[in-house]
Amino acid sequence: KDFPPPPPPPRIFCKKILLCCLFLILFLSVPVQSQTLQTNPTSMASCGLPSSWSLFNSSATVTTFTLTADCTFSNSQVTGGGSYLRFQSGTFTINGNGHRIIGPTNALAFRVEGSGTVLNLNNVTIRQAGAANNSAFLVFNGATLNGQSVTFSNNANRSTLSVNGATANLTNVQFLNSSAATVTSGQGTAMTIFRGFTASSSASVTITNGIFQNNTGQAAVIAVHSNNSLQFNGCLTFSGNTQSNGMTAAANYSGSATNNSAGACLPGFATPTPTATLTPTPTSTPLPKKKKKEEVPAATPTSTPRPQIAATHVALQAATGATFGATFGLDSGVHFRQLDGAGIGVQSIIDAGYLEAFDVWGYVEQGVEVCFPQTGRVVFLNANTSPRAIVPLPSTVVNGQTCVSINSPGSLVLLPN
Repeated sequence: KDFPPPPPPPRIFCKKILLCCLFLILFLSVPVQSQTLQTNPTSMASCGLPSSWSLFNSSATVTTFTLTADCTFSNSQVTGGGSYLRFQSGTFTINGNGHRIIGPTNALAFRVEGSGTVLNLNNVTIRQAGAANNSAFLVFNGATLNGQSVTFSNNANRSTLSVNGATANLTNVQFLNSSAATVTSGQGTAMTIFRGFTASSSASVTITNGIFQNNTGQAAVIAVHSNNSLQFNGCLTFSGNTQSNGMTAAANYSGSATNNSAGACLPGFATPTPTATLTPTPTSTPLPKKKKKEEVPAATPTSTPRPQIAATHVALQAATGATFGATFGLDSGVHFRQLDGAGIGVQSIIDAGYLEAFDVWGYVEQGVEVCFPQTGRVVFLNANTSPRAIVPLPSTVVNGQTCVSINSPGSLVLLPN
């Protein structure tokens, strides 16, 4: 007996199969993008640091990093709550040459850990990094951080620098405009000094010359937990630091500190008073605030490349008759170079018949003074903008010299009155 053919499958069932096939094809055709942790990478990004989050140990063949430009890192370059650069063992050096390391904002920028691990950090700014429940920079478990002319700026986290059961030696350091995203008892907005994983481990921090300015969040700017060491040397300024409610920070530092400062501090800086209890904010004169930028009409600014090699201030002074000064001294990481018309790069200024010009970079945030060997008016080409904004500067005439002060990198040009 013949049977009739089976009925066709329901249309709904066919549509489901078709949709599943299309979805599978699309899924397989989209590449999966992810950042993987590199261990001891030898290839660097153009700025001089690894292009992705990396771990370094004593087997690394690259141990010195030289920045040739600002390094900016997005949150996607660090995953899983890690740290952008993690140093687990060995000795490493980062020479910033006045450049900045910017971000990420979802993780530690640096993690230095392990007994005998050393990171030397020179002439660099750590900016806009960290996580709300962590720090921008962590040194712990027996490691050592040696910082020379380092600026921590505009970081948002619990405490910008945490030194836990470790050692930090900081010279000419600045903590500027950072905020505590998470207000926590026992934390300092700028720095927390705490024991390590065991009760017997302790932390030791030495600060020689420092500026702590406009940091907001925790009750104390620096929190020192018991049985840990904080020593101040040289000159120190605390200015404009507030709690999360906008009130003045309850203490510059909580806990105890020692002061072995020798000699008088430079103008504008206050010597800390050692104490075993909370201390009020000492009276100090902050560095002059930058005036609002006013561009010169009809000027067309162009950016000026950062010079690769600077003349020494001694040779430059002898060659030009100009004089130079810096709050922490001229060997603190600030650099000068004489510019010609090509170095100035702004045709309207060149056409105005400029008299002299210098480029200033490096550790300029400390406050730098330049005195030109003749009278005139001075304009500033701000290196923090691209193209460089042109800003007229107030000046004083001293013994026939025109003197100006700046606290950010850029070019100074003397024009006829």
